[in-house]
Amino acid sequence: MHDRTEKRGCTWNCRFSWVRPAFLRKYIVSWTNDGQYIALGMFNGIISIRNKNGEEKVKIERPGGALSPIWSICWNPSSRWESFWMNRENEEAEEVIVNRYFQEIPSALKSAVYSSQGSEAEEEEPEEEEDSPRDDNSDEHNDILAVADWGQKLSFYQLSGKQVGKDRLLNFDPCCISYFTKGEYILLGGSDKQVSLFTKDGVRLGTIGDQNSWVWTCKVKPDSNYVVIGCQDGTISFYQLIFSTVHGLYKDRYAYRDSMTDVIVQHLITEQKVRIKCKELVKKIAIYKNRLAIQLPERILIYELYSDDSSDMHYRVKEKIVKKFECNLLVVCSDHIILCQEKRLQCLSFGGVKEREWQMESLIRYIKVIGGPPGREGLLVGLKNGQILKIFVDNLFAIVLLKQATAVRCLDMSASRNKLAVVDENDTCLVYDIHTKELLFQEPNANSVAWNTQCEDMLCFSGGGYLNIKASNFPVHQQKLQGFVVGYNGSKIFCLHVFSMSAVEVPQSAPMYQYLDRKMYKEAYQIACLGVTDADWRELAMEALEGLEFETAKKSFTRVQDLRYLELINSIEERKKRGETNNELFLADVFAYQGKFHEAAKLYKRSGHENLALDMYTDLRMFEYAKDFLGSGDPKETKMLITKQADWARNINEPKAAVEMYLSAGEHIKAIEISGDHGWVDMLIDIARKLDKAERVPLLLCAQYFKKLDNPGYAAETYLKIGDLKSLVQLHVETQRWDEAFALGEKHPEFKDDVYVPYAQWLAENDRFEEAQKAFHKAGRQGEAVRVLEQLTHNAVVESRFNDAAYYYWMLSMQCLDIAQADQSQKEEMLVKFHHFQHLAELYHVYHSIQRYTEEPFSFHLPETLFNISRFLLHSLSKETPLGISKVNTLFTLAKQSKALGAYKLARHAYDKLQGLQIPARFQKSIELGSLTIRSKPFHDSEELVPLCYRCSTNNPLLNNLGNVCINCRQPFVFSASSYEVLHLVEFYLEEGITDEEAVALIDLEAPRLIKKERKWQEITNSNSQTLRLDETVEHIEEDDPFTAKLSFEQGGSEFVPVVVNRAVLRSMSRRDVLIKRWPKPLQWQYFRSLLPDASITMCPSCFQMFHSEDYELLVLQHNCCPYCRRRIDEPNQ
Repeated sequence: MHDRTEKRGCTWNCRFSWVRPAFLRKYIVSWTNDGQYIALGMFNGIISIRNKNGEEKVKIERPGGALSPIWSICWNPSSRWESFWMNRENEEAEEVIVNRYFQEIPSALKSAVYSSQGSEAEEEEPEEEEDSPRDDNSDEHNDILAVADWGQKLSFYQLSGKQVGKDRLLNFDPCCISYFTKGEYILLGGSDKQVSLFTKDGVRLGTIGDQNSWVWTCKVKPDSNYVVIGCQDGTISFYQLIFSTVHGLYKDRYAYRDSMTDVIVQHLITEQKVRIKCKELVKKIAIYKNRLAIQLPERILIYELYSDDSSDMHYRVKEKIVKKFECNLLVVCSDHIILCQEKRLQCLSFGGVKEREWQMESLIRYIKVIGGPPGREGLLVGLKNGQILKIFVDNLFAIVLLKQATAVRCLDMSASRNKLAVVDENDTCLVYDIHTKELLFQEPNANSVAWNTQCEDMLCFSGGGYLNIKASNFPVHQQKLQGFVVGYNGSKIFCLHVFSMSAVEVPQSAPMYQYLDRKMYKEAYQIACLGVTDADWRELAMEALEGLEFETAKKSFTRVQDLRYLELINSIEERKKRGETNNELFLADVFAYQGKFHEAAKLYKRSGHENLALDMYTDLRMFEYAKDFLGSGDPKETKMLITKQADWARNINEPKAAVEMYLSAGEHIKAIEISGDHGWVDMLIDIARKLDKAERVPLLLCAQYFKKLDNPGYAAETYLKIGDLKSLVQLHVETQRWDEAFALGEKHPEFKDDVYVPYAQWLAENDRFEEAQKAFHKAGRQGEAVRVLEQLTHNAVVESRFNDAAYYYWMLSMQCLDIAQADQSQKEEMLVKFHHFQHLAELYHVYHSIQRYTEEPFSFHLPETLFNISRFLLHSLSKETPLGISKVNTLFTLAKQSKALGAYKLARHAYDKLQGLQIPARFQKSIELGSLTIRSKPFHDSEELVPLCYRCSTNNPLLNNLGNVCINCRQPFVFSASSYEVLHLVEFYLEEGITDEEAVALIDLEAPRLIKKERKWQEITNSNSQTLRLDETVEHIEEDDPFTAKLSFEQGGSEFVPVVVNRAVLRSMSRRDVLIKRWPKPLQWQYFRSLLPDASITMCPSCFQMFHSEDYELLVLQHNCCPYCRRRIDEPNQ
């Protein structure tokens, strides 16, 4: 025993070169990894943690006190367990995971971790290690101190002094403690005369070596698995620790031991992992379907999956067998566990009851569950003496499958259980037929073997650093791969290399091509389904198609989504359903699709279908080869070939060659189309001149291209050649060659509408609306003519061009008169419109002057003219006001001119009327001032302004309620169209029975008048005086003028009595005294008699408006036309 007296300890500080003594009873010290802190273990059970300067930072007083003296302490050399210790206190004691048993092979597996709590396995994210600067907090969590005392306890503390977990009872006095392999395990020795291996959290795993005396020290060689032990009797022992791999595999689930106390289940396809923490040494693992068995030192745990989902990774505890078992191998089935003990197999239920037992002749080397119904699974057992057995768990008798001379190392059975693969101790892979016991083949250099679970004839085996894949009896395909093959599922091979299990994706191209070489298309397809590239699929499809294995080809082309070949296969299948059986023809189609055209042509010819070869070469533009298949110079086939050759030349952008070929083949239309599209006018006219006139379609196409290419001359020549006059007219119209169109229209009146209507439209589009209206009228399109005028009129009114509006309304009225003359059905309607438009034309003509007066700063009219115009317009607007005409402007003009000329009463009336209207702001001040000043004027009008009726000689008021008629005789006044003074004209009517021609003839007779001299008072009036004198020599016209007698009427009548004359009166009239408005039919002529023959009046022969001759001549000189109807002076009378 060591002396427990007081001892002196000291700390040496190299920087300050001083020694600090510490008078403490202690046993052991330990520095942290970075040398920043030191832990001192005391005899009194206290732990002191000091910094490198000797200052105490933490003091840990343990419950045992002096009864638990500290005998050994050690800091964990790794900082990777921080999260482990932080989460350890919250974890359950037992947790879960799964897989089938596999033969143990030395390894130390390490992978991403997943954990499960309680009875449910849950996924856990892998821990990440990071290097960061050290601080107090990181020191506290990363540094774990293991403490062994003679109170026979093992404890763990953080740098802060906080205890981690609970004290672990040892049942012996510990004398030394040391961490193994970077802190993953702990070595502990003492009075039990052995060194034990513990986990980093204090769980005992086993004994490393038994000694003859107490163990006082044990140390680990850095970065290795070697351990040295020193004992009290002076002996030193040297050990190497080797950790065997405990694992199990079933199909795509692999379970293995991790950290000696955990089990990780890995799904090899989805790469999911689940960790089950058992907190005890895991001795054996077995996995099968949805079962997982884990053997611990004192019990066996049986787990099951939560669901039947193939990707489910959640396990829960199903059963616990609380018994200690010793076995070499462990196997789990649906309802049983199988223990292998040297030569003996025991079958136990999940309740721990032994149900049956099998005794073998030799040592059991390999055991594997090969499936079966639950409770009746089969086992494949390989013995050292070379015997291979099949055992059913519900059958006491084992079945001998075969016996070979060499010991068995590995076994596997094919998917259909017809073949058996064995790897013996000589590294030879032997494949047997189970039924016949025949050795099918054998391959050297094998250490493990596995059949493909999805393909009966495929297996793989590993050895010598190579992976070997063998299909059926074909040669082996090799590729480099390190490790042991443990499973083969589809295109994935599960390989255990050193310490890790991985799923290797292996293309199945090599075995597929082996099958293709032997034309075994269906078997090749099965191999391809396991996993090959798109190029391999396409090759398989092509090979099957050439081998006329359409079903396999169809499936393969579907894989690569090649619709073109799928359509070919469908068409061939349809033809076979219709009874076609010529395989050479089918194969020729296949070769054609593959681009093997010459082979296809030979097959077409051999099968008697030369026309198909011709079509193929023609479609391919291989015309030289196509000529070899022309049948006996058939002109139709020759023409077809030339046409297709021309199509090809056209497509490759050789249009001239295409035109020549088309012409030689008689395809004139296509030749014309190409020439026209390229603008080859010379070639087009050559074609047109060579064509017969009976070929209308190509000639018409030529003409269309001539028009398109702006060659109307050639187009006209072409139309004349085929005699298409209507198209010729349309050509002249489209090219606006109006002279030629008019000439053609004169020769052929049936095309009159085709010429004048487009001409009118062209005029209208070029703003020549008046000419357009005349053209429409000339073409007989009265409706269009009227619409044009109506639109022109509306635009003129809206734009305040009232002079133009008057002109257009006049033209509209004349247009309506023409329609009434031509169409009796519309006569009444058109006559009404005629009078209405005549009235509107006169109103707008008058208002033009008023609008100019109110809008422009200067006026071109005399005040008397403006007075007469505004008074005439006011009387004409008694019923309604047309669009654009302003009563305000009219009354304003009338008021101003009336006031200026002395018509004060009329001016006052105009101002009063204006008060009731909405007056523009620009007139407001002037009207208000005029309304005030007019009140200072006399309440009467100047007599000089009063109009006189020339029929009854009655003076009419300036403001006439009846309008522009005499208030006495109701005779309508006739106004001058320029000054709007009342003209000395009286309208008369013909007596019934007298025609217009007769009336004119009678008037033209001009019978002489009787002139007699008599005494008579002569009245002489001038501006200053009025004189009467008796003059006996005055010549006096005969008073009894017949027309004057007709002017009389019955006084006081409210109806208008017109002047009606007979032949005698007409005969008495002078031609120069009568004015006649010669209206076209169906209107009657109007006759007017001048009562003052010396005052000359002129009437426009077009619009029949009356003017004072002097005014008319002045206006004609100004405008070179009639101011009303715009008839030019050089235009002949109609």
